[in-house]
Amino acid sequence: MNRPARKEAIRIGAGSAWWGDRIEPAALNAEKGDLDYLCFETMAEATVSAAQVRARRDPLFAGYDTYLEDRMRAVLPHCIARGTRIVSNQGWINPEGAAKRTVELLAEMGHHGVKVAAVTGSLITERVLELTDNILENGLPTSSLASSMVSAEVYMGAEPIVQALREGAQIVFTGRVADPSIFVAPMMYEFGWDALDHEKVGAGSAIGHLLECGAQVTGGYFADPGFKDVPEPWNFGFPIAQVSPDGSAVLSKVEGTGGAITLQTVKEQMLYEVHDPANYITPDVVVDFTQAKLEQMGQDQVKISGLTGKPRTPTLKVSIGCVEGFIGEDMFFYAGPGALRRAKLAKQILQERFKIVNLQAEEIRIDFLGVNAIHGEATPEDVPEPYELAVRVAARTASRAEALKVGREVDGMAVSGVSHTGKRVPHQDRVREIIGVWSSLVPREQIEPAIIYLES
Repeated sequence: MNRPARKEAIRIGAGSAWWGDRIEPAALNAEKGDLDYLCFETMAEATVSAAQVRARRDPLFAGYDTYLEDRMRAVLPHCIARGTRIVSNQGWINPEGAAKRTVELLAEMGHHGVKVAAVTGSLITERVLELTDNILENGLPTSSLASSMVSAEVYMGAEPIVQALREGAQIVFTGRVADPSIFVAPMMYEFGWDALDHEKVGAGSAIGHLLECGAQVTGGYFADPGFKDVPEPWNFGFPIAQVSPDGSAVLSKVEGTGGAITLQTVKEQMLYEVHDPANYITPDVVVDFTQAKLEQMGQDQVKISGLTGKPRTPTLKVSIGCVEGFIGEDMFFYAGPGALRRAKLAKQILQERFKIVNLQAEEIRIDFLGVNAIHGEATPEDVPEPYELAVRVAARTASRAEALKVGREVDGMAVSGVSHTGKRVPHQDRVREIIGVWSSLVPREQIEPAIIYLES
Protein backbone atom coordinates (compact mmCIF):
# COMPACT_ATOMS: atom_id res chain seq x y z
CA MET A 1 0.00 0.00 0.00
CA ASN A 2 1.26 3.47 -0.86
CA ARG A 3 1.81 5.89 2.01
CA PRO A 4 1.20 9.64 1.78
CA ALA A 5 4.12 11.50 0.20
CA ARG A 6 6.32 13.29 2.68
CA LYS A 7 7.48 15.87 0.16
CA GLU A 8 5.88 17.68 -2.75
CA ALA A 9 8.99 17.03 -4.85
CA ILE A 10 12.55 15.80 -4.45
CA ARG A 11 15.67 16.68 -6.40
CA ILE A 12 17.93 13.81 -7.43
CA GLY A 13 21.25 14.45 -9.14
CA ALA A 14 23.54 12.13 -11.06
CA GLY A 15 27.07 11.79 -9.69
CA SER A 16 28.54 9.42 -12.26
CA ALA A 17 27.56 7.25 -15.19
CA TRP A 18 30.40 4.73 -14.95
CA TRP A 19 33.60 3.96 -13.10
CA GLY A 20 35.83 6.28 -15.12
CA ASP A 21 33.44 9.23 -15.21
CA ARG A 22 34.52 12.78 -14.41
CA ILE A 23 34.35 13.93 -10.80
CA GLU A 24 33.97 17.70 -11.26
CA PRO A 25 30.31 17.57 -12.45
CA ALA A 26 29.38 15.51 -9.38
CA ALA A 27 31.03 18.05 -7.09
CA LEU A 28 29.18 20.84 -8.89
CA ASN A 29 25.85 19.03 -8.49
CA ALA A 30 26.59 18.55 -4.80
CA GLU A 31 27.52 22.21 -4.34
CA LYS A 32 25.00 24.02 -6.55
CA GLY A 33 22.31 21.50 -7.47
CA ASP A 34 20.14 22.00 -4.37
CA LEU A 35 19.89 18.22 -4.12
CA ASP A 36 18.05 15.93 -1.77
CA TYR A 37 19.93 12.95 -3.20
CA LEU A 38 23.15 12.45 -5.15
CA CYS A 39 23.40 9.05 -6.83
CA PHE A 40 26.53 7.39 -8.22
CA GLU A 41 26.37 4.64 -10.83
CA THR A 42 29.84 3.15 -11.36
CA MET A 43 29.33 -0.54 -12.03
CA ALA A 44 29.02 -2.09 -15.47
CA GLU A 45 29.24 -5.84 -16.03
CA ALA A 46 32.74 -5.29 -17.38
CA THR A 47 33.61 -3.35 -14.22
CA VAL A 48 32.57 -6.22 -11.99
CA SER A 49 34.59 -8.63 -14.10
CA ALA A 50 37.63 -6.37 -13.91
CA ALA A 51 37.23 -6.16 -10.14
CA GLN A 52 37.10 -9.94 -9.87
CA VAL A 53 40.20 -10.29 -12.05
CA ARG A 54 42.10 -7.80 -9.92
CA ALA A 55 40.96 -9.47 -6.71
CA ARG A 56 42.29 -12.79 -8.03
CA ARG A 57 45.78 -11.42 -8.59
CA ASP A 58 45.96 -8.69 -5.92
CA PRO A 59 45.00 -9.73 -2.37
CA LEU A 60 45.36 -6.09 -1.27
CA PHE A 61 42.66 -4.84 -3.66
CA ALA A 62 39.88 -3.31 -1.59
CA GLY A 63 37.14 -4.49 -3.95
CA TYR A 64 35.24 -1.20 -4.21
CA ASP A 65 35.37 1.70 -6.69
CA THR A 66 39.00 2.70 -7.08
CA TYR A 67 37.89 6.36 -7.33
CA LEU A 68 35.73 6.14 -4.20
CA GLU A 69 38.00 8.35 -2.12
CA ASP A 70 38.35 10.98 -4.84
CA ARG A 71 34.59 11.12 -5.35
CA MET A 72 33.74 11.23 -1.66
CA ARG A 73 36.32 13.92 -0.90
CA ALA A 74 34.81 16.02 -3.70
CA VAL A 75 31.18 15.77 -2.61
CA LEU A 76 31.00 14.98 1.11
CA PRO A 77 31.61 18.55 2.35
CA HIS A 78 28.70 19.86 0.27
CA CYS A 79 26.40 16.89 0.92
CA ILE A 80 26.91 16.98 4.68
CA ALA A 81 26.46 20.76 4.79
CA ARG A 82 23.04 20.68 3.14
CA GLY A 83 21.82 17.23 4.19
CA THR A 84 22.03 15.65 0.75
CA ARG A 85 21.87 11.88 0.98
CA ILE A 86 24.12 9.70 -1.18
CA VAL A 87 23.10 6.42 -2.82
CA SER A 88 25.85 4.60 -4.70
CA ASN A 89 26.80 1.21 -6.12
CA GLN A 90 30.48 2.02 -5.61
CA GLY A 91 30.65 -0.96 -3.27
CA TRP A 92 31.30 -3.23 -6.27
CA ILE A 93 32.30 -6.58 -4.70
CA ASN A 94 32.91 -5.12 -1.22
CA PRO A 95 30.15 -2.68 -0.15
CA GLU A 96 31.13 -2.95 3.51
CA GLY A 97 34.68 -1.91 2.62
CA ALA A 98 33.35 1.14 0.78
CA ALA A 99 31.24 2.08 3.81
CA LYS A 100 34.18 1.66 6.21
CA ARG A 101 36.47 3.82 4.09
CA THR A 102 33.82 6.53 3.83
CA VAL A 103 33.32 6.51 7.58
CA GLU A 104 37.07 7.07 7.95
CA LEU A 105 36.91 9.99 5.52
CA LEU A 106 33.96 11.52 7.39
CA ALA A 107 35.81 11.28 10.69
CA GLU A 108 38.90 12.78 9.09
CA MET A 109 36.78 15.72 7.91
CA GLY A 110 35.28 16.17 11.36
CA HIS A 111 31.81 14.90 10.48
CA HIS A 112 30.65 12.64 13.29
CA GLY A 113 27.40 10.78 13.78
CA VAL A 114 26.81 10.18 10.05
CA LYS A 115 25.12 6.82 9.45
CA VAL A 116 26.50 4.84 6.50
CA ALA A 117 24.92 1.63 5.21
CA ALA A 118 26.32 -1.23 3.16
CA VAL A 119 23.81 -3.37 1.27
CA THR A 120 25.17 -6.86 0.68
CA GLY A 121 23.78 -10.06 -0.77
CA SER A 122 24.38 -9.62 -4.49
CA LEU A 123 27.39 -11.98 -4.50
CA ILE A 124 25.99 -15.51 -4.83
CA THR A 125 29.03 -17.34 -6.22
CA GLU A 126 28.77 -20.24 -3.79
CA ARG A 127 25.08 -20.87 -4.54
CA VAL A 128 24.59 -19.86 -8.15
CA LEU A 129 24.80 -23.35 -9.67
CA GLU A 130 22.17 -24.56 -7.22
CA LEU A 131 19.84 -21.63 -7.87
CA THR A 132 20.03 -21.46 -11.68
CA ASP A 133 19.17 -23.83 -14.51
CA ASN A 134 20.23 -22.61 -17.93
CA ILE A 135 22.49 -20.00 -19.52
CA LEU A 136 20.35 -17.41 -21.28
CA GLU A 137 22.81 -16.84 -24.14
CA ASN A 138 23.12 -20.46 -25.33
CA GLY A 139 20.62 -22.60 -23.40
CA LEU A 140 23.29 -24.86 -21.89
CA PRO A 141 23.04 -25.78 -18.19
CA THR A 142 24.82 -23.38 -15.87
CA SER A 143 26.64 -26.39 -14.43
CA SER A 144 28.73 -26.34 -17.61
CA LEU A 145 30.42 -23.21 -16.23
CA ALA A 146 31.53 -24.87 -12.99
CA SER A 147 35.19 -25.34 -13.94
CA SER A 148 35.72 -21.78 -15.21
CA MET A 149 33.46 -19.74 -12.94
CA VAL A 150 35.02 -16.87 -10.99
CA SER A 151 32.03 -15.13 -9.49
CA ALA A 152 28.30 -14.57 -9.80
CA GLU A 153 26.38 -11.41 -8.95
CA VAL A 154 22.63 -11.05 -8.95
CA TYR A 155 20.96 -7.79 -9.87
CA MET A 156 19.15 -6.69 -6.73
CA GLY A 157 16.55 -3.95 -6.66
CA ALA A 158 15.64 -0.85 -4.68
CA GLU A 159 13.96 -2.35 -1.61
CA PRO A 160 17.04 -2.84 0.61
CA ILE A 161 18.15 0.71 -0.24
CA VAL A 162 14.72 1.98 0.79
CA GLN A 163 15.04 0.09 4.05
CA ALA A 164 18.45 1.63 4.72
CA LEU A 165 17.08 5.12 4.07
CA ARG A 166 14.08 4.42 6.29
CA GLU A 167 16.43 3.36 9.07
CA GLY A 168 18.34 6.63 8.92
CA ALA A 169 21.28 6.01 6.60
CA GLN A 170 22.57 9.21 5.05
CA ILE A 171 24.93 7.32 2.72
CA VAL A 172 24.13 3.93 1.19
CA PHE A 173 26.61 1.74 -0.67
CA THR A 174 25.55 -1.34 -2.61
CA GLY A 175 27.09 -4.09 -4.63
CA ARG A 176 25.37 -5.18 -7.83
CA VAL A 177 21.98 -3.52 -8.12
CA ALA A 178 20.23 -2.46 -11.31
CA ASP A 179 21.21 1.03 -12.39
CA PRO A 180 17.69 2.56 -12.16
CA SER A 181 17.22 1.06 -8.67
CA ILE A 182 19.75 3.48 -7.21
CA PHE A 183 17.57 6.39 -8.31
CA VAL A 184 14.08 5.00 -7.76
CA ALA A 185 14.85 4.02 -4.14
CA PRO A 186 14.80 7.65 -2.90
CA MET A 187 11.48 8.19 -4.68
CA MET A 188 9.96 5.09 -3.10
CA TYR A 189 11.15 6.20 0.32
CA GLU A 190 10.22 9.88 0.12
CA PHE A 191 6.86 9.41 -1.62
CA GLY A 192 5.85 6.25 0.20
CA TRP A 193 5.45 4.24 -2.99
CA ASP A 194 4.70 0.57 -2.42
CA ALA A 195 7.27 -1.74 -3.99
CA LEU A 196 4.47 -3.53 -5.88
CA ASP A 197 2.93 -0.34 -7.31
CA HIS A 198 4.18 -1.03 -10.80
CA GLU A 199 2.83 2.19 -12.26
CA LYS A 200 4.65 4.50 -9.82
CA VAL A 201 7.77 2.36 -9.53
CA GLY A 202 7.80 2.00 -13.31
CA ALA A 203 7.73 5.78 -13.71
CA GLY A 204 10.48 6.21 -11.13
CA SER A 205 12.64 3.54 -12.73
CA ALA A 206 12.23 5.23 -16.10
CA ILE A 207 13.43 8.49 -14.57
CA GLY A 208 16.33 6.57 -13.04
CA HIS A 209 17.19 5.23 -16.49
CA LEU A 210 17.36 8.80 -17.79
CA LEU A 211 19.73 9.79 -14.98
CA GLU A 212 21.93 6.71 -14.79
CA CYS A 213 24.08 7.58 -17.81
CA GLY A 214 24.96 11.03 -16.52
CA ALA A 215 25.92 13.46 -19.25
CA GLN A 216 24.30 11.35 -21.97
CA VAL A 217 21.02 13.13 -21.24
CA THR A 218 22.70 16.56 -21.12
CA GLY A 219 24.36 16.24 -24.52
CA GLY A 220 27.21 13.82 -23.89
CA TYR A 221 27.46 11.06 -26.50
CA PHE A 222 24.92 13.12 -28.46
CA ALA A 223 27.05 15.76 -30.16
CA ASP A 224 27.76 15.29 -33.87
CA PRO A 225 29.36 18.46 -35.27
CA GLY A 226 27.24 20.16 -37.90
CA PHE A 227 24.27 17.86 -37.27
CA LYS A 228 23.68 17.87 -33.52
CA ASP A 229 25.69 20.65 -31.95
CA VAL A 230 25.77 21.32 -28.22
CA PRO A 231 27.49 24.19 -26.42
CA GLU A 232 30.71 23.67 -24.45
CA PRO A 233 31.00 19.89 -24.76
CA TRP A 234 34.13 20.07 -22.60
CA ASN A 235 32.03 21.29 -19.66
CA PHE A 236 29.02 18.94 -19.51
CA GLY A 237 26.86 19.18 -16.42
CA PHE A 238 25.29 16.05 -14.98
CA PRO A 239 21.48 15.87 -14.96
CA ILE A 240 19.16 16.68 -12.07
CA ALA A 241 15.57 15.43 -11.87
CA GLN A 242 12.95 17.24 -9.84
CA VAL A 243 10.53 14.39 -9.26
CA SER A 244 6.90 14.73 -8.18
CA PRO A 245 4.91 12.09 -6.27
CA ASP A 246 2.86 11.29 -9.40
CA GLY A 247 5.99 9.99 -11.15
CA SER A 248 6.57 12.97 -13.43
CA ALA A 249 9.84 14.87 -13.43
CA VAL A 250 11.59 17.92 -14.82
CA LEU A 251 15.13 17.30 -16.01
CA SER A 252 17.65 20.12 -15.70
CA LYS A 253 21.31 20.83 -14.94
CA VAL A 254 23.32 23.36 -13.00
CA GLU A 255 23.18 26.75 -14.68
CA GLY A 256 26.33 27.70 -16.57
CA THR A 257 27.42 24.16 -17.39
CA GLY A 258 27.92 22.94 -20.94
CA GLY A 259 25.75 20.67 -22.98
CA ALA A 260 21.99 20.88 -23.42
CA ILE A 261 18.80 19.20 -22.27
CA THR A 262 16.39 19.01 -25.17
CA LEU A 263 13.66 16.72 -26.45
CA GLN A 264 16.29 15.09 -28.65
CA THR A 265 18.86 14.41 -25.92
CA VAL A 266 16.17 13.00 -23.62
CA LYS A 267 14.70 10.77 -26.33
CA GLU A 268 18.10 9.34 -27.22
CA GLN A 269 18.86 8.45 -23.62
CA MET A 270 15.35 7.14 -23.00
CA LEU A 271 15.84 4.51 -25.71
CA TYR A 272 19.52 3.83 -24.94
CA GLU A 273 20.11 0.11 -24.29
CA VAL A 274 16.35 -0.51 -24.25
CA HIS A 275 15.51 -3.44 -26.52
CA ASP A 276 11.74 -3.19 -26.03
CA PRO A 277 10.45 0.23 -24.90
CA ALA A 278 7.22 -1.40 -23.69
CA ASN A 279 9.01 -4.04 -21.61
CA TYR A 280 12.27 -2.81 -20.10
CA ILE A 281 12.94 -5.37 -17.38
CA THR A 282 14.47 -4.30 -14.07
CA PRO A 283 14.46 -6.09 -10.70
CA ASP A 284 11.83 -3.66 -9.39
CA VAL A 285 9.41 -3.46 -12.30
CA VAL A 286 8.96 -3.86 -16.04
CA VAL A 287 9.19 -0.29 -17.34
CA ASP A 288 6.89 0.92 -20.12
CA PHE A 289 8.17 4.00 -21.99
CA THR A 290 5.57 3.90 -24.76
CA GLN A 291 3.19 6.43 -23.20
CA ALA A 292 5.90 8.95 -22.27
CA LYS A 293 5.14 12.61 -22.91
CA LEU A 294 8.01 15.08 -23.25
CA GLU A 295 7.66 18.85 -22.98
CA GLN A 296 10.37 21.49 -23.37
CA MET A 297 9.68 23.75 -20.38
CA GLY A 298 12.50 26.20 -20.99
CA GLN A 299 16.18 26.25 -21.81
CA ASP A 300 17.74 23.00 -20.54
CA GLN A 301 14.48 21.95 -18.89
CA VAL A 302 12.41 19.01 -20.13
CA LYS A 303 9.37 17.64 -18.33
CA ILE A 304 8.61 13.94 -18.71
CA SER A 305 5.31 12.36 -17.73
CA GLY A 306 3.13 9.44 -18.72
CA LEU A 307 5.75 6.90 -17.68
CA THR A 308 4.42 3.67 -16.26
CA GLY A 309 5.25 0.02 -15.72
CA LYS A 310 4.07 -3.56 -15.44
CA PRO A 311 4.36 -6.05 -12.55
CA ARG A 312 7.88 -7.21 -11.80
CA THR A 313 9.12 -10.62 -12.86
CA PRO A 314 9.39 -13.59 -10.46
CA THR A 315 13.09 -13.96 -11.26
CA LEU A 316 16.22 -11.83 -11.04
CA LYS A 317 19.05 -11.73 -13.55
CA VAL A 318 22.44 -13.02 -12.46
CA SER A 319 25.76 -12.37 -14.20
CA ILE A 320 28.26 -15.21 -14.04
CA GLY A 321 31.89 -14.32 -14.68
CA CYS A 322 34.11 -17.08 -16.06
CA VAL A 323 37.78 -17.35 -17.00
CA GLU A 324 37.95 -17.64 -20.76
CA GLY A 325 41.63 -17.45 -21.57
CA PHE A 326 43.85 -14.50 -22.51
CA ILE A 327 44.22 -11.78 -25.11
CA GLY A 328 47.60 -10.75 -26.44
CA GLU A 329 47.53 -7.33 -28.09
CA ASP A 330 49.92 -4.74 -29.52
CA MET A 331 50.13 -2.25 -32.38
CA PHE A 332 52.53 -0.39 -34.66
CA PHE A 333 52.19 2.49 -37.11
CA TYR A 334 52.72 3.76 -40.64
CA ALA A 335 52.44 7.28 -42.07
CA GLY A 336 52.85 9.06 -45.38
CA PRO A 337 52.30 7.93 -48.98
CA GLY A 338 51.97 4.15 -49.24
CA ALA A 339 51.07 3.65 -45.57
CA LEU A 340 48.25 1.22 -46.38
CA ARG A 341 50.44 -0.70 -48.83
CA ARG A 342 53.10 -1.22 -46.18
CA ALA A 343 50.49 -2.18 -43.58
CA LYS A 344 49.14 -4.92 -45.85
CA LEU A 345 52.63 -6.39 -46.25
CA ALA A 346 53.14 -6.20 -42.50
CA LYS A 347 49.92 -8.16 -42.00
CA GLN A 348 51.13 -10.86 -44.36
CA ILE A 349 54.46 -11.05 -42.53
CA LEU A 350 52.75 -11.50 -39.18
CA GLN A 351 50.37 -14.14 -40.49
CA GLU A 352 53.34 -16.17 -41.71
CA ARG A 353 55.31 -15.57 -38.50
CA PHE A 354 52.40 -16.83 -36.39
CA LYS A 355 52.55 -20.07 -38.38
CA ILE A 356 56.29 -20.37 -37.81
CA VAL A 357 56.02 -19.88 -34.02
CA ASN A 358 52.94 -22.16 -33.96
CA LEU A 359 50.65 -19.62 -32.29
CA GLN A 360 47.73 -21.56 -30.82
CA ALA A 361 44.84 -19.10 -30.92
CA GLU A 362 41.07 -19.35 -30.99
CA GLU A 363 40.93 -16.10 -32.94
CA ILE A 364 43.47 -13.75 -34.52
CA ARG A 365 42.70 -10.24 -35.69
CA ILE A 366 44.95 -7.87 -37.58
CA ASP A 367 43.10 -4.59 -38.13
CA PHE A 368 44.09 -1.31 -39.70
CA LEU A 369 42.98 1.50 -37.39
CA GLY A 370 41.79 4.28 -39.65
CA VAL A 371 40.67 1.87 -42.35
CA ASN A 372 38.72 -1.20 -41.23
CA ALA A 373 39.14 -1.79 -37.48
CA ILE A 374 35.53 -0.90 -36.63
CA HIS A 375 33.47 -2.02 -39.62
CA GLY A 376 35.69 -4.97 -40.53
CA GLU A 377 34.47 -6.85 -43.60
CA ALA A 378 31.70 -4.27 -44.07
CA THR A 379 34.31 -1.60 -44.86
CA PRO A 380 33.87 -0.35 -48.48
CA GLU A 381 36.57 -1.52 -50.83
CA ASP A 382 37.05 2.00 -52.18
CA VAL A 383 37.82 3.50 -48.76
CA PRO A 384 40.03 6.62 -49.18
CA GLU A 385 43.76 6.04 -48.87
CA PRO A 386 44.79 7.05 -45.33
CA TYR A 387 47.78 9.29 -44.71
CA GLU A 388 48.56 7.42 -41.50
CA LEU A 389 47.25 4.35 -39.70
CA ALA A 390 47.92 1.91 -36.90
CA VAL A 391 48.11 -1.86 -37.24
CA ARG A 392 46.41 -3.53 -34.28
CA VAL A 393 47.26 -7.17 -33.68
CA ALA A 394 45.31 -9.31 -31.22
CA ALA A 395 44.90 -12.99 -30.51
CA ARG A 396 42.67 -14.86 -28.10
CA THR A 397 44.41 -17.85 -26.55
CA ALA A 398 43.92 -20.46 -23.86
CA SER A 399 47.20 -19.72 -22.08
CA ARG A 400 49.26 -16.66 -21.17
CA ALA A 401 52.32 -18.19 -22.83
CA GLU A 402 50.57 -18.28 -26.20
CA ALA A 403 49.23 -14.74 -25.80
CA LEU A 404 52.76 -13.47 -25.14
CA LYS A 405 53.75 -14.55 -28.64
CA VAL A 406 51.76 -11.65 -30.12
CA GLY A 407 53.92 -8.98 -28.50
CA ARG A 408 57.12 -10.86 -29.27
CA GLU A 409 56.30 -11.00 -32.98
CA VAL A 410 55.24 -7.36 -33.07
CA ASP A 411 58.57 -6.47 -31.44
CA GLY A 412 60.29 -8.24 -34.31
CA MET A 413 58.66 -5.83 -36.76
CA ALA A 414 60.89 -3.06 -35.44
CA VAL A 415 63.97 -4.26 -37.36
CA SER A 416 62.69 -7.29 -39.29
CA GLY A 417 59.57 -5.78 -40.74
CA VAL A 418 58.58 -3.21 -43.34
CA SER A 419 60.17 0.12 -44.15
CA HIS A 420 59.05 3.03 -41.95
CA THR A 421 57.49 0.87 -39.23
CA GLY A 422 56.75 2.95 -36.14
CA LYS A 423 56.97 0.88 -32.98
CA ARG A 424 56.04 1.61 -29.37
CA VAL A 425 58.40 0.76 -26.54
CA PRO A 426 56.52 -2.09 -24.85
CA HIS A 427 56.38 -0.84 -21.27
CA GLN A 428 52.68 -1.68 -20.90
CA ASP A 429 51.26 -5.13 -20.21
CA ARG A 430 50.32 -6.60 -23.57
CA VAL A 431 48.50 -9.65 -22.20
CA ARG A 432 45.27 -9.57 -20.24
CA GLU A 433 43.08 -12.27 -18.77
CA ILE A 434 39.58 -12.57 -20.20
CA ILE A 435 36.57 -12.84 -17.93
CA GLY A 436 33.52 -13.74 -19.98
CA VAL A 437 30.09 -12.85 -18.61
CA TRP A 438 27.13 -15.21 -18.93
CA SER A 439 23.57 -14.67 -17.74
CA SER A 440 20.95 -16.72 -16.00
CA LEU A 441 17.86 -16.24 -13.82
CA VAL A 442 17.35 -16.94 -10.13
CA PRO A 443 14.08 -17.11 -8.19
CA ARG A 444 13.51 -13.76 -6.50
CA GLU A 445 12.68 -15.32 -3.14
CA GLN A 446 16.08 -17.04 -2.97
CA ILE A 447 17.97 -13.75 -2.69
CA GLU A 448 18.30 -12.30 0.79
CA PRO A 449 19.87 -8.84 1.00
CA ALA A 450 21.51 -7.78 4.24
CA ILE A 451 22.32 -4.29 5.54
CA ILE A 452 25.32 -3.39 7.66
CA TYR A 453 25.32 -0.02 9.43
CA LEU A 454 28.35 2.01 10.43
CA GLU A 455 28.64 5.48 11.96
CA SER A 456 31.35 8.09 11.74
